[in-house]
Amino acid sequence: MRKHCLSPHSSSKACTCNRSRPWPRDLARAALLLVSLVSALTLSISAQPLRITVKDAVLQTVARNPDLASARMEIDRADAMVTEAWGSALPKFDLNASYTRAIKKPVFFLPGDFFGKPGTTQPVEIGSTYSFLTTLSASQVLFNSAVFVGVGASKIYSRAARQMYEARSIEFVTRTKRAFYSVLVTREYLNVAAQTQKNSEENLRIVRLLAKQGLVSEYDQLRAEVTVENVKPEVINADNAYRLAMNNLKTVMALPYDTEIEVEGSLEYVPVDDSLLARAQPLVLSQNPALAGFKSQAEVTDAIVSAQKSGYLPVLSAFGNYQYQGQNNELKSLTDNVISSSQVGLTLTLNIFNGLQTTAKVEQAQVDYRRALEQVNGVTQNLQTSTEAVLLQLNKARRQIEAQGKTVEQAERGYRIATSRYTNGLGTLLDVNDAQLALVRANVNRIQAIYDYMVASADLDQLLGRFPDYLKTENPE
Repeated sequence: MRKHCLSPHSSSKACTCNRSRPWPRDLARAALLLVSLVSALTLSISAQPLRITVKDAVLQTVARNPDLASARMEIDRADAMVTEAWGSALPKFDLNASYTRAIKKPVFFLPGDFFGKPGTTQPVEIGSTYSFLTTLSASQVLFNSAVFVGVGASKIYSRAARQMYEARSIEFVTRTKRAFYSVLVTREYLNVAAQTQKNSEENLRIVRLLAKQGLVSEYDQLRAEVTVENVKPEVINADNAYRLAMNNLKTVMALPYDTEIEVEGSLEYVPVDDSLLARAQPLVLSQNPALAGFKSQAEVTDAIVSAQKSGYLPVLSAFGNYQYQGQNNELKSLTDNVISSSQVGLTLTLNIFNGLQTTAKVEQAQVDYRRALEQVNGVTQNLQTSTEAVLLQLNKARRQIEAQGKTVEQAERGYRIATSRYTNGLGTLLDVNDAQLALVRANVNRIQAIYDYMVASADLDQLLGRFPDYLKTENPE
């Protein structure tokens, strides 16, 4: 099956986009189905921690986040507005029925001359004791510019709601990735700190053995002990940072605070295609869902201007009604004397003067439209600036990763050499400490560079409106 774009501007026959997008409802539905396994495992967290991957985290966020649920409701509201707008263009039918029991009949007065009583007036009762009236009426708008504009505006609004939902969804996908990557990087920092403590404790053990043999001074032993104690706070800080990152991830995923989770995966350097980076700026402006949503909202305000201008135009409608009625002084004979009537016609309404209200409404709508255009321009400029910043960050992080890969190997080799030299009495403890510090810095710099690259890559996906493959669905023919 061929994949198509989500953009409402493109059809299945003329789609210039080379990527598939998730349909808003299908995205949430797919996430709910795929996250069911996670939900089932959550019920057994008392037995073991909930193990999650970045995919699990994203699916959980998309399926359960209350902000996204609210955005999905906005789509339903927009669809209902489309139906309401169409209703204004369709014919209307009304059926009214009434039954009347006259307690005291109404009267009118005639001159008494008719009754042989000149100079007086005589009351005459009219109507019957019992009566009923049934009316069926119909009307159809033949020309009303506001109705036609309203139908088009509601469709644009519905499209804008879907685009803003898409933008909101990719925002939470990126937020979840960032939170997940923070857990990974803090866990790596914790591992580095723990390994540093282990190395320091091993050095202290060697120094104490050499001190017993009289091969090193008491000063070296004191330095080794201080080094071990100095590393312990770093381990505690790294552990606290890891726990805070885990709590933040649970918050983004809308998981209960007391849920025990364990992330699976590691920081991996996956280069972004250079051709994509070269085309990033124009692609962002053409594919960013938030920008598309703001443009659609500007179209809505433009349509509202046209709708307000329709107040200067006439409204032409057709109407028709059918009446069925009867009257009698006896209830049982009410249907013995009934009549029916019907009529059709046209009504033309043209506003001559309404206190300049139409002019004022048009001016207000035009101001809203100009403000919407300024908002689109502002979003466009922000996207261009953000894209440039992300590209610079990707380039910087990639260079650091390439450089730090060899640096870590050299630092590990240097640490082994310094430790061996000290054990054999050819080096000093200062050399060992310096080598260990260099190794720690190299590891930290490499971890930070990979983390920065992964975060920048996720930010680029958000700017481009690119969803992970496991959230993409195909648009059925």
